[in-house]
Amino acid sequence: MKTINEHIKKQEFVSFYLLYGEEDYLKKQMKERLVNALVQDGDTMNLTSFEGKKVDKEEILDLSETLPFFSPRRVIVLEDTELGKKCDELFLKRLETLPDTTVMIFMEKSIDKRSKIYKFIKKNGYAAEMKIQDEKQLMQWIASILKKEGKAVTNANAAYFLHKVGTEMNQIRNELEKLIIYTAGRKEITRKDIDAVCSEEITGKIFDMLEAIGLRQQKKALNLYYELLELKEPPLRILALLVRQCNQLILVKSMSAKGMQNREIGKAAGIHPFVVGKLQKQTRNFSIDQLKHMVRACGEMDEGIKTGRYVDRIGIELLIVDFSAAV
Repeated sequence: MKTINEHIKKQEFVSFYLLYGEEDYLKKQMKERLVNALVQDGDTMNLTSFEGKKVDKEEILDLSETLPFFSPRRVIVLEDTELGKKCDELFLKRLETLPDTTVMIFMEKSIDKRSKIYKFIKKNGYAAEMKIQDEKQLMQWIASILKKEGKAVTNANAAYFLHKVGTEMNQIRNELEKLIIYTAGRKEITRKDIDAVCSEEITGKIFDMLEAIGLRQQKKALNLYYELLELKEPPLRILALLVRQCNQLILVKSMSAKGMQNREIGKAAGIHPFVVGKLQKQTRNFSIDQLKHMVRACGEMDEGIKTGRYVDRIGIELLIVDFSAAV
C-alpha cells in the first residue's frame, strides 16, 4: 500500500496493478484512490470496469489497446474476473503489447504466485496483498475515525468492540457509524453503548468455533462454520482468522507458562489484556502441539485450495471435523 501511495503522490504509475487478499475494504479503498488519481472525476470515456468470471476477454483487450480520449490514460478495472489469477497465453501476449497509456487494475480474492500472470504483473507492474489487519492497526484506525467525529473510546472498550464485531473493516466501519449516531451529543463511547447497538460478527464466532473444537463439540463447531457461510463469509477468510486465533493461543499459552502476566503478554504479543484474558481461558482446551498441528494443517489446506486440490468450503469443513474429532 505504501508503494501505491507513493505512485499516487509522485503521479508516476505502472501499467498493471494487482490488488489481492481477504480484506475487501482495503482493496476497494486502494482501487478508488488509484482511479481518482488516474482519471478525472466523471470521465466515463476513459474508465471501464468489468466484474465476474463471465467477462469478454476480447472486449477487454480491444478496449485496452485503444488510446485514451483527450486524457493521458485509459483505466481498465477487472474485479473478481480471475484474469489476475490465471489466463491463457494469448491474453498474456496481448498484455505485453498494450500502449503505455493504459493502466489495468486487477482485483482478486486470492492468487497463485506460481502463475504466469502473477509473475508478469510482478515484473511489469505492482502486486499488493491486502491482508486482514492486526488488532493494533485496527485500534489505531478506530481511534482516528472516532477522533474525526469528536468521539473517544478507551483502549479496553476498543478491544471489546473488536472482539464483538470482528476484524473485517467494512463491518467495523458500519458498526462505528451506528455508535456515532447512537452517542450523538456526548463524546465517550462506553461498553454499554457497544452492547446496545453493535452486532456480533465473525471474530466472535471464530472464538466460539475454537471453543467448540477444544471441547470436542463437533456438531456445534460445524454449525458455527455453516452460520458464517450463510453470512457470506468467504471460506479462505474464515481459514485465515482460524489460523490467526490459533497463533494467538500459542503465544498466550507459551508466555503464560513462563509466568508472564496478562499485561506483559498483551504488550509482547500486540494483543489487548482484555482479549488475553479470554484467550487464556481457551488455551486450557489445547496443548501447544495440538495448536501447532492445527496451524500446519490450515497452511497445507490453504495451499491446497489455492492450487485447486480442494474446494474451499469442503476443505475447511474437513479441517473442522478433524480438529474436533473425539480422541
